[in-house]
Amino acid sequence: MFQDFTATTRPDQGPPRLARLRETLTQEGLDGFIVPRADAHQGEYVAAHDERLAWLTGFTGSAGFAAILADKAGVFVDGRYREQVKLQVADCFTPLDWPDVTLGDWLLGEITGSARIGFDPWLHTVGQIESLEKTLRDSGIALVGSANMVDRIWVDQPDPPTAPATAQPLEFAGEPHSEKRARLAAQLADAGQACTLLTQPDSIAWLLNIRGQDIPRNPIAHGFALLHSDSSVDLFMDPVKLEALEDHLGDAVRVHAPDVLRPTLRSLDGPVRLDKVTTPVLLAETLVEAGITLQWGSDLCALPKARKNATEIAGTTEAHLRDGAAMCDFLAWFEDAAETGITEIDVVRKLEESRRATNALLDISFDTIAGTGPHGAVIHYRVTEETNRALAKGDLLVLDSGGQYRDGTTDITRTLPIGTPGDAEREAFTRVLKGMIGISRLRFPRGLAGQNLDAIGRIPLWEAGLDFDHGVGHGVGVYLCVHEGPQRFSRLSDVPLEPGMILSNEPGYYRPGAFGIRIENLVVVEEAPALPGGDAHRKMLQLRTLTYCPIDRRLIDPGMLSSVEVKWLDSYHETCRRVLRGRVASSTEMWLDRATAPL
Repeated sequence: MFQDFTATTRPDQGPPRLARLRETLTQEGLDGFIVPRADAHQGEYVAAHDERLAWLTGFTGSAGFAAILADKAGVFVDGRYREQVKLQVADCFTPLDWPDVTLGDWLLGEITGSARIGFDPWLHTVGQIESLEKTLRDSGIALVGSANMVDRIWVDQPDPPTAPATAQPLEFAGEPHSEKRARLAAQLADAGQACTLLTQPDSIAWLLNIRGQDIPRNPIAHGFALLHSDSSVDLFMDPVKLEALEDHLGDAVRVHAPDVLRPTLRSLDGPVRLDKVTTPVLLAETLVEAGITLQWGSDLCALPKARKNATEIAGTTEAHLRDGAAMCDFLAWFEDAAETGITEIDVVRKLEESRRATNALLDISFDTIAGTGPHGAVIHYRVTEETNRALAKGDLLVLDSGGQYRDGTTDITRTLPIGTPGDAEREAFTRVLKGMIGISRLRFPRGLAGQNLDAIGRIPLWEAGLDFDHGVGHGVGVYLCVHEGPQRFSRLSDVPLEPGMILSNEPGYYRPGAFGIRIENLVVVEEAPALPGGDAHRKMLQLRTLTYCPIDRRLIDPGMLSSVEVKWLDSYHETCRRVLRGRVASSTEMWLDRATAPL
């Protein structure tokens, strides 16, 4: 299996590790140290070598950080992880609600007088440190770049990954990397910039049409790259990863060992384009110390990567149909098996088996979330042998999963009842469904961003005084990262949505200690056709659903749905039946017909 069920951390490991870290800080003359989740590439998912936050604190979520002082240790997490962190860290760590509590304000409140707070300049971006220094200005608290203090005490730290990279064939990429490089290099030339530094592996993977195996579930290879205005690239990546790609990369892509990066930066002629959001402090400082002019701008690959081309959209459409059929085969099994005393681990194993049966699965796109009863309220729950829970009548199961296929990345959530659901669960589920339908039916003017649309998925919950602590949706790659920026449905996102962008549509509701609910489909942004009587000069966009798999009707209160919502759901289910019936196992066809019957 791709997924295992071993608990990778234990709360009791935290106290002795924290004590050793504090001893090391004292020896180095530091009063504190910041421990981020991210690696040098600001990855949400990191290699075992970079799991410093989890190793120290026990918290394994994909976002967060810790600040260690002599007498306090704060672990900062957002709303997705407020239940999870309580289960994973020892009492010596204090969970803090971020961004309600910011690091700067917390340091100002906890430190009296002057202090030297260390940070690893490889792991923090220019923007992060500039913002923190602004908050701490004139406080006597100084940020000090230093060696990584966690690495100093982590004696059995895994080695950095060196898995081989592969080419992403043109039949799936849709554009040769030579054309991508030329297109972006022209932007550099027009701006008078000599080159740009690319720090995010998924940007490099997209630009060069390569994929890797350095991160489980995310097909990327760690490295940095310089794209020059003549469209050539200097790629700083362990050459062992690229031994089979010499012909694919060609003469215009020069491969160097990673330790050549900083000397190469010192030798550049500027101006050099950098992204404050992603560039490590150390690399920006290297350029400044060499007297090279910096110009700030966004990652040049981010938007082109987000705007999928026709080949990528066709590929991901096929991947979703394949994945939807696998989901249906699983759900047909689940309908009977749920009554037989199965566990969360049984569910995860069977679902992966269904995806493997496609003979196209390369990996799962993240560890499957299979949380039943109170575990469903832990938004990013990961089942282990220690937490494994049997499905019980009256419970709900939140099942969030996806697959990595050569032609696309999938991400789907279904909430399933075990036995007869209660009235409170049916009402909450129906409100979540109404929000999901609201997003699915959107037509909106060009220029609107995720922050303008996020509320649509929440209004039915708000009407009942309910809400949830994550965005309505995130961007998704094509055989790349399942969480991709910059596009997302979130009140934090000011990036306008554009045709070709793929996003998740996943409102939810979570009642701690009781149950969780989430319904998720992926959608792609498209041009919307003009409507009779509409303003001819207004260009509108719409969302086309990519995910086809029935939504469990046993959890729906039909009386809460409008006629328009019922029509949408019945049409969605009719399409599910039409496009999936020839793809599912013959034993699944009768189940599919029942599951997609009109409401």
